[in-house]
Amino acid sequence: MKAGKKAEVAATAESIKTAINAFYAEYSSYPTNLTTFKTDKDFLEMMCTTNGTGANIRGIIFLEVPPKFTNSDGIVTPQGFDKKRGRLPFYVAIDQSSTGYVIPKNASGTSVTASNVPSSVAVWADDPDVSGKAVGTFK
Repeated sequence: MKAGKKAEVAATAESIKTAINAFYAEYSSYPTNLTTFKTDKDFLEMMCTTNGTGANIRGIIFLEVPPKFTNSDGIVTPQGFDKKRGRLPFYVAIDQSSTGYVIPKNASGTSVTASNVPSSVAVWADDPDVSGKAVGTFK
């Protein structure tokens, strides 16, 4: 069951990463100027709606999130993944400075990987079974 949940969370993280890269391909900029952020309501509104506001002026739906992956505040969370701490969000790191890598960190600012991730975008959720480890778009 745990392996299945982790695979589902990793697949959703990959979908978020693909949506962010599609946004970049469309607008030649990322959906935010932050380097690390949570998948909050504003982020979802920009990536999932057709109202054409904010950075997504063309109103393109880049991401379709299944209802079980959103909470009442509209935050994308891995449902049922971390029952001890509740529904925590996915985190996103973007290489805004074009260095060729990102450094995924948890909420306390500690790196969640042994080394930098060679990617322009990384998406992950905290692993509830292993402190300081992440499940996401990197190994």
